[in-house]
Amino acid sequence: MNIEGQTVVILGGKTGLLGQALVKAFADAGAHPVPLSSADCDILDPLAVEIRLDKEDADILVNAAAYTQVDLAEDEEDKAFALNATAPPLLASLAARRAIPFIHYSTDFVFNGEKHTPYTEYDETSAFSAYGISKADGERGLLKLGYDRTLIVRISWLFGPGRINFVEKILSLCDDRNRLTVVNDQIGSPSYAPDIAMNTVKLIEKDATGIYHLANTGETSWHGLANTAVSLAGKDCIVAPVPTSEYPTKAVRPAYSVLDLSKFIRKTGVTPRTWEEALKEYVLIELGLQQKK
Repeated sequence: MNIEGQTVVILGGKTGLLGQALVKAFADAGAHPVPLSSADCDILDPLAVEIRLDKEDADILVNAAAYTQVDLAEDEEDKAFALNATAPPLLASLAARRAIPFIHYSTDFVFNGEKHTPYTEYDETSAFSAYGISKADGERGLLKLGYDRTLIVRISWLFGPGRINFVEKILSLCDDRNRLTVVNDQIGSPSYAPDIAMNTVKLIEKDATGIYHLANTGETSWHGLANTAVSLAGKDCIVAPVPTSEYPTKAVRPAYSVLDLSKFIRKTGVTPRTWEEALKEYVLIELGLQQKK
């Protein structure tokens, strides 16, 4: 599909970490992105969405809106399930009515983390947090609807410019502390939002449908990600590893959720750059932090 000149409505495009990156990636590809926030359009109101799609004369609909507060979801299940499970098939049905592509984002949290090799698109989902279950239900709803121009992109450990995220939070904490503790027994695939957005465009250009995994190449722990970021930024702060048992959270995190990217690579011919390369760009260029001499 040639997306040049296409009008792309991006739900969550104004303030979302991924949404903002998608706006830039589609613009760079010659499309006309239309970023919408929840104030512009309630994704749980099909009529409101339909009116907006008609107004913009949308050629592509991207859903980058979601309930993403993993721990709070344990107490706000209704909100999480409304946005993550109920909304996606409603949106896809509106895209189907217009016969336009629908792109939706899911998460590594749909897996239980009991594997020790990267998760493929063909592995069964078996989430155990409210957030993960709600996202898995959203996937199931889309698959049950069966609209053949639906693309589901699972991502993980997202960081990047435009909104506070794990990496930025760690670096800001280093300004006030000389020692941090970060868990080292959760292993995953860091995802740089601009790379996810750019590679989403590549999937659309290849008319990809179904489920794809997207992240940066490689794997690490949260401690590894934090320690590398602190080192790149030249912060005078020790990042000490601790087990998950020392940092209890309301929602259980997968111990291992590395995503297998081979399906994406086969489809596009593109191998995502390593998470270390992406992190270096983010810390040194986007955040403007310089390593000490």
